[in-house]
Amino acid sequence: MSELFDAVDALVASRSPLPPPEERKRLRTAHGLTLEEVAAALKVRRATVSGWESVKKPTEPRGPEREAYARLLNQLAELYPAPARKAPPVASVPTEVTEVAEARAPSGTVMASESVAVPDETVSRAAPGSAVPAAASRPARTTRPSSPSRRPAVREAAPAGRPTAGTDPRFENGPLAVVDIDADGRVLAYCVGGLILDVPAKSLASLVEWTLGEAKLGQPRLAGPGKDADPLIVLTGAALERYGLPVALTDEERLAGRLSERHKVVKQLARADWKLTKRGFGPWARIYRPAQGAERACVQLCIPSWGALDSRHWGDAAQLPPAELTRVLGVYASRVLTPRGSTAVTGLELMTALHPPTRASEPDATGKRHSEHNPGSLGRDPVDCAPCEAPDGHPLLRDLPRFHLRGPEEKLFEEAYDWARPMTDAECTLRHLVGIDVNMAFAAGANGLVVGLGAPTHVEAPVFDPKLPGSWLVDLSHVDLSRVKIGKDRWADLDAGLLPSPFTPKGDRPEGPAWYATPTVAYAAELGYEVRPLEAYVRYENGRYLDGWYNRLRDAYLATMADLGVHADMTPAEFLAAMDGYRERDANLAIVVSAIKATVKGGLGKLRERPRGEGWRPGEPWRALARPTWRPDIRAAVISRTRINLHRKIVRHAAFTGQYPVAVLSDCVVYAADGPSPLDFLPYRDGRPLPGGFKLGVNPGLVKHEGTQSVLWGEEVRERFDAPELNLARYIKDGTVTDVDDGE
Repeated sequence: MSELFDAVDALVASRSPLPPPEERKRLRTAHGLTLEEVAAALKVRRATVSGWESVKKPTEPRGPEREAYARLLNQLAELYPAPARKAPPVASVPTEVTEVAEARAPSGTVMASESVAVPDETVSRAAPGSAVPAAASRPARTTRPSSPSRRPAVREAAPAGRPTAGTDPRFENGPLAVVDIDADGRVLAYCVGGLILDVPAKSLASLVEWTLGEAKLGQPRLAGPGKDADPLIVLTGAALERYGLPVALTDEERLAGRLSERHKVVKQLARADWKLTKRGFGPWARIYRPAQGAERACVQLCIPSWGALDSRHWGDAAQLPPAELTRVLGVYASRVLTPRGSTAVTGLELMTALHPPTRASEPDATGKRHSEHNPGSLGRDPVDCAPCEAPDGHPLLRDLPRFHLRGPEEKLFEEAYDWARPMTDAECTLRHLVGIDVNMAFAAGANGLVVGLGAPTHVEAPVFDPKLPGSWLVDLSHVDLSRVKIGKDRWADLDAGLLPSPFTPKGDRPEGPAWYATPTVAYAAELGYEVRPLEAYVRYENGRYLDGWYNRLRDAYLATMADLGVHADMTPAEFLAAMDGYRERDANLAIVVSAIKATVKGGLGKLRERPRGEGWRPGEPWRALARPTWRPDIRAAVISRTRINLHRKIVRHAAFTGQYPVAVLSDCVVYAADGPSPLDFLPYRDGRPLPGGFKLGVNPGLVKHEGTQSVLWGEEVRERFDAPELNLARYIKDGTVTDVDDGE
């Protein structure tokens, strides 16, 4: 009889109800689980779990796997219930209507998350059911300015920054607001989607109270164990004056990066029991109250006139009217993350937001949960890098002789390309120099990359493993680019003198043993050459830490480019035409594109942040070393893979066309060609690109047209500055040569 019961149980289990694929993925990522972890637990392949979560072509588990999978999803659903759905928002009211409606609640309650830390300090947010004190008794109002010049300039063509159905009710007014003063002297908060709130706050302290109590600003966490984004308040010049703050910092304050601690507003905040982080009241100030149990209260300020929005990354965003600035920052926040500082800081924060260091454990015998390491994250505590990965001045190198210059056999030097060569006689007969640029090159280099999560282990005379992240001391000087392997059983004969070496940023052939990241050594083996490392620092605890980071930034970039009329399914000719002048179609969305790109590069750069003043001396630790996200090995691995990806395409192109690059700078490659377009030298056949070569398109890793100049221009520039190997890729975009410094 028991056998029959077992058979019945198995039959019922084989039909265990499962949520839809998108919900399966949400539950897995909410708990910080990777596909590999789920596959290992269920004893199936990673691709099998991926198929169960596929929206386009989902597969269904069977037999005991289905029962176990259903059990896993049911437990996760208890921990991470689906967010409540809201009705779709009402269509926007014409701007001629001045006042839309009274806010539905004069003061709101803010849901709590676990106590967490902001940079340098611990902060708190109100627990469920505990109201944050309001700044004034009157409710917030939703308004439209009566002055036509102050109406929000939200364009219908790009609704990216508007609230959507399913918005968390705690943050129904969006992630941020730009606070300004209208012509009638009213304080207004411009929110995403054209919404404008009447701000009753008379002081900065009461503005913080109002933001937490009534404004309903913020952003839900990106991962289950993480924390919600704090509301962001952007203060215009007029708002600064209203709240007693200077429109511009003095020279002394600008040098210090903060307002003087003696300023009256800083003292007012202190009297109201608000605190600032150790960075003080600067362009990106964080105002908080210390944690009390599970309570949390923190507001992020952004002050453009103090330099918060770097023009190199945000263009002229600091000069935009409030409604337009709200749109720019709102689109960025909804697609990337609410800005928490510079684009570099936000890029790093995005990594942590997607992989929080800790999560809640299973209940113990008393039913209490505890904080535990979140698998797949970098953890809560920093780890030491390997000596070869340490930048100059690091405490690990304090015993080196003073002024000692480390060579490649002592120091890992994985950097982007900066290489050029003189043109051949045949190339000089051609008419054009055409530059192509890899879209989101470093983001593409991070996609699918296995990186170390823990501390390195030193190994003598190891056997090279291309799947093991680390730093390897190996001699690659024997790799000859005149004959390389380009397929399983296919070799190509090339002119090595016209190619950069893939192993050094300057493209020089290595002269002996040197330290390399795993992707570089793996490429040497891929080219058909034996590699025998002398020693290595490897990381046995590893994973694809940057996959979620890449996916979010890729999606943000593609969505914004699509809003600008550049789509992923275009033909090469259509793509080139769409890219021509795309920034002029919507200058504000073009700013978002630039900010997304800067978030990629800046976030990776932060992984090896150097000392920033503060009286630092070589051999002493600096502030960034205290972060678990200070990981120069991860930065090196991404740069290594990006450079290798580019070299692989260059080699493939040379093997099939006989064309060689004239210059390479980071992710830009310049070729001599008969015509001015990339289509004049890229080998497309019936619309199909060379397999493994360059392909035109908007996706990360594909290429776009960077610029075209004449061959005569290139020769004249090099002759004028007496620099036959001047890197023309640096100036190919517009032909303007501002200096002759051929290094960065």
